[in-house]
Amino acid sequence: MKKRLTILNFMLLVVLAVAAQGKAKYVFYFIGDGMGVNQVNAAETYLAALQSRIGIEELCFPSFPHTAFVNTQSATNGITDSAAGGTALACGQKTKNGSLGVLKDQVTPITSIADWARNAGAAVGITTSVAIDHATPAAFYAHVRERHEQYTIGKQLTESGNDFYAGSDFTIPNDPEHPNMPDLYQQAAGKGFTIARGYADYEKKAAKAKRMILLQSEEASDNDRYSIPYALDRSANDLTLTEITRAGIDFLMKKQGEKNGFFMMVEGGKIDWACHANDMAFMHELIDMDNAVKVAYEFYLQHPDETLIVVTADHETGGLVLSGNTYELHLDVIGNQKITIERLGKELHKLHDQYGDNLEWDTVKKLIAENFGFWDKVTLTDEQTARLRQAFDNIKSGNGESEQTLYQKDDELAATVKKIQAECALVGWQVTSHSNGYVPCFAIGAGADLIHGRIDNTAICKLIAKAAGWKTPF
Repeated sequence: MKKRLTILNFMLLVVLAVAAQGKAKYVFYFIGDGMGVNQVNAAETYLAALQSRIGIEELCFPSFPHTAFVNTQSATNGITDSAAGGTALACGQKTKNGSLGVLKDQVTPITSIADWARNAGAAVGITTSVAIDHATPAAFYAHVRERHEQYTIGKQLTESGNDFYAGSDFTIPNDPEHPNMPDLYQQAAGKGFTIARGYADYEKKAAKAKRMILLQSEEASDNDRYSIPYALDRSANDLTLTEITRAGIDFLMKKQGEKNGFFMMVEGGKIDWACHANDMAFMHELIDMDNAVKVAYEFYLQHPDETLIVVTADHETGGLVLSGNTYELHLDVIGNQKITIERLGKELHKLHDQYGDNLEWDTVKKLIAENFGFWDKVTLTDEQTARLRQAFDNIKSGNGESEQTLYQKDDELAATVKKIQAECALVGWQVTSHSNGYVPCFAIGAGADLIHGRIDNTAICKLIAKAAGWKTPF
């Protein structure tokens, strides 16, 4: 009898402990697009290398106490794209590559965790560092056969019942078939959205706004509407993922008089873009997302019993290998990179426009040295220098061969710079597309213990919903 009472007492303590923790009222769902296990490892190893030591310098989210490995295959492919990967993370069901918010028949619509949260009375925010109609954010509100139907996706955004959106801009704001129709900005305003351009504009408009779309400045969109600038290329006036996260928390908390908690998805979208280009600038994008996670973590510290933070990825990009076929690694080399490879290409074109046929190798060599540390801080072999010089000569003569990856086109010299940088850092890239590598999942807070072991990408949103007590269709 005594033994039975002891067991009952133990069970009661367990129940009380679970009850004390409570359900997740405030949920953050961070998605590092393209962020595989090695991308996270590289960023932490890089930060340690900057301190001249072997090991890691811990970032915020990889230090969360609950972790899992995630399978990422889509319904039709061994390697997922971002649309199918985003749909799995958002809707808990797999679909065909390229499709968003529908089953693999590409017709049957399915609900997302944003719907489950909203139906439970929570405020909902969907944010990203790229266009708000891009694949990952769209997976949380859109239902289309193909991810490239951006105007339709944007129109579905305006018709959604969510409270807060943020990103660079709409990709296609005007109806391609009916150009005289009201654009998506006007349609959004007609649905009760206030549009803010930049964080300062958000602060001016937030108090009176019922629903909000936060975009970058019109000047920034005139330059590139598809994404906010890379962290390495950012100017002081550019919108940042940290500001987006802070604005999202602020706005969703303003809704708490009429809402019960919130759900907020935050995508670090350009980790993927840099990895597609095999540009080591991806580490700065990952660190930049970690800074956004820190904003959520500060919120968690204020509401530890009611907040859940989950950080994961839709797939790995680039087939990143932290080895140059030796037992060494020199990620300190990357610390000399001041601009992205994309920006380097633009700067090279500016020099060509400025000097024309009079452009000399020494001028270009100076640009590379200043922004990548070559020759001064990073020792190159004669063969590597010769390759760079040959690429310059090829471009000058009009015989240069450019390299096309998913989101950018690099001229021969810029492409040669990134390859030699990887050689010096002893880093290998296997592809310029996605891979089937495991991606990580990290969690902290109420219900975070549900994240553990090896799980499928479709399980994460269901586990979050379970932690929050939101009803799902499963």
